[in-house]
Amino acid sequence: MNHRNHVRLTETELMPDLLAHATIYGPDDEDIGSVSHVHGSGSMAQVIIDVGGFLGIGAKPVAVPVSQLDFMRDEDGEVHAVTSWTKDQLKDMPEHHD
Repeated sequence: MNHRNHVRLTETELMPDLLAHATIYGPDDEDIGSVSHVHGSGSMAQVIIDVGGFLGIGAKPVAVPVSQLDFMRDEDGEVHAVTSWTKDQLKDMPEHHD
């Protein structure tokens, strides 16, 4: 997927309802997880990403700062994010517990 033409979200758009269920892409556009939920909003938010598993079963939730993700909309208006982390790096993070 070519993200160059996608529209970056502004800080005011970084709201839990908009980011929920967004796909997270890592290096080489690998689908590495999806947003489970968000704590807070704007630049101070923590994004909880479900990593691994299959169809949501067995996924490990990890918390990352929203600043480590580049959220954008594609041509169809779908919100997704890009990060430099790999799936394995996210899996190595501590599991998030609400």
